[in-house]
Amino acid sequence: MRISFSSICSKTVSCLIAISLTTAACPDGVAMIPIASAAASSDKPDAASSSLSIYEQRRDLYEKIGIQTQIPWYWLAAIDQYERTITPRSRKKAKKEIKTDRLTSIRFKEGIWSGPINPDPADTNLTTIALFGGIGKDASADGAADPTNDDDSLYTMASYLISLGYEEEDFQIALWRYYQNDSAVRRIRQFAKIYKTFGPIDPSASAFPLPLHSIYTYRDTWGDRRGWGGLRTHEGTDLFAPYGVTVRSVCYGIIETKGWNPYGGWRIGIRDLHNRYHYYAHLQGFEKKIEVGDMVTPGQTIGWVGSSGYGPPGTQGRFPPHLHYGIYRDTGTTEWAFNPYPLLKQWEKAERARSR
Repeated sequence: MRISFSSICSKTVSCLIAISLTTAACPDGVAMIPIASAAASSDKPDAASSSLSIYEQRRDLYEKIGIQTQIPWYWLAAIDQYERTITPRSRKKAKKEIKTDRLTSIRFKEGIWSGPINPDPADTNLTTIALFGGIGKDASADGAADPTNDDDSLYTMASYLISLGYEEEDFQIALWRYYQNDSAVRRIRQFAKIYKTFGPIDPSASAFPLPLHSIYTYRDTWGDRRGWGGLRTHEGTDLFAPYGVTVRSVCYGIIETKGWNPYGGWRIGIRDLHNRYHYYAHLQGFEKKIEVGDMVTPGQTIGWVGSSGYGPPGTQGRFPPHLHYGIYRDTGTTEWAFNPYPLLKQWEKAERARSR
């Protein structure tokens, strides 16, 4: 059978176009591993992965996309987890975007995926997405760039992340360009460090802040009036205990603050993977080996109950010894306090059940 030269050229051009549409843009001189074109992956876990926890399934996906893009898996995990913790831009949009069977939670801003001037915001056609300057890509080899497909969305975010280079500083610049928010970049860096240290952990793992065998008492003191430094409401729960009782981390997290605060005395702040800030105040002292930037685990000693605060550094004894525990949630645009009492009761009950 004779094959014409024009037929060969046509097929060659078609192949080159297909490759260009399924390969992310890379920095000069850096090669990206092409997307496997064997079989389209599904959003739903297959039978082989059904025995894995949701966290292990996510890590498998992070590692797969990491191999294709040469990005450490924990950076992809950090971005996905940050997206999981921030408040959706609108309830209507969130209901439209979220699929219950998805492993990932990345939601792209309006116009980013399909292109800022694309007349079809829901466009999944690779050619028109590229034409209108969108970033959406097809990693599942099904011929469509679908923002609700786990592989496509994670691969697209990874491709955007490496658009400036492969150093951590390059990642941070790309993240700032995407989120336009210093706090978002800082949170993702913290999450990446937590994942790098602990692996695919369950972020809901917890411990009560005081040893259950110690002597303590507490009640719901949220919203009580406080007068030192001006009239204000109490944003936390006071757990009364003798001097020197061990204070423990309630979560996996990273030490964000440590030192003196006029109101809280010697205090420590820990950021967890739910984007919650755990505030431990009025301590007698700190665990010596703990510094800002260190990782902690549930139940790890971070300090001891005291009565510090309400004055300059070193002020002690203006009130009975107790731990002030507060918790704050970062929604991506603001950080607000909420009542920790229900969580404390939940953690106390869960730890008692585990110790039986």
